[in-house]
Amino acid sequence: MSPGLRLTCFAPPGLPAICCYTSRVRTTSGVRTTSGVRTTSGLGTLSSLGTWSGVRRLSGGSGSAGWYGGLAESAPVHLCENFLVSVHQASGLPWWLSIVMATLSVRTLITLPLAVYQTIIIAKVEALQVEISELAKRLRYEVSLRARERGWTERQSRLQFKKNLHRIISQLYIRDNCHPFKASLLVWVQLPLWISLSLALRNLSVDQSALQSGLTAGGALWFPDLTLPDPTWIIPVCLGLTNLFIVEVFSLQRVNPSGFQRFMTNIIRAFSVLMVPIAASVPSSMALYWFTSSLIGLGQNLVLRSPMIHKVLKLRTHRSDSPYRDLLAAFINKYCK
Repeated sequence: MSPGLRLTCFAPPGLPAICCYTSRVRTTSGVRTTSGVRTTSGLGTLSSLGTWSGVRRLSGGSGSAGWYGGLAESAPVHLCENFLVSVHQASGLPWWLSIVMATLSVRTLITLPLAVYQTIIIAKVEALQVEISELAKRLRYEVSLRARERGWTERQSRLQFKKNLHRIISQLYIRDNCHPFKASLLVWVQLPLWISLSLALRNLSVDQSALQSGLTAGGALWFPDLTLPDPTWIIPVCLGLTNLFIVEVFSLQRVNPSGFQRFMTNIIRAFSVLMVPIAASVPSSMALYWFTSSLIGLGQNLVLRSPMIHKVLKLRTHRSDSPYRDLLAAFINKYCK
């Protein structure tokens, strides 16, 4: 029985990495990934325009039905609408650039500090693995002695080993303040924020008001109308490629991945491909947000692998001095040979 924890990281499209630690003794899992927000065309009618920063308020219930309507009319979504409109009005930028700037500010001011915290927690848990392994060996020896003294069966010995190892690992997590569940805090914040901003852009894109007129003429290049899907599929395809690259970045770092890790990697690859037609069927404003969010998330994840960042954060685990060169070499070895 191996007492060490196995680090499993996944990168759902548009979201930060989800890391979990699993063991045959104890399993502390991260947060489940959630697929992209589905857009239902023609769902209900929007009414009752409000006046706060020009953002309309949806009426209490006659315009939408079911859970989607309730979610689209929720307070967090309205708050995100107000935020997007405020960024647009304060900056004076065209809508497409306002969406990019709003995404950059959210991912920098809110999710980046949480991503740094996640990195610190993961490093602390990894640093404990040697200590856990040594303590487990000592515990196994003590349990075997006690089993001979008291005549325990193999099953009783195994249960005693698991029980005491659970207690030891919990004490180590408390001592170093690094319970693996804390590594999922980023997802608890990023996922609702991603959904709320997506629905906010969808609402603004279908709202019959002056705001929609601004979005209609707020695009650029091949997507001049942000309220319509990208007719060229350029943004959706770029989104899919970025998401696939994120998946490969994480998969290339794994040494001897387990069957479960390979299965989850393939599931996320499939979902990344599925996101392409989904992004091609929603307003360009949503697709642009998803692509920008994925691109910024990829950049931040790569930056957090820098040895300089690890030195500043005082991470205790051994890291490669050339993570980017190693990543490129792994990519070439896997796909170019």
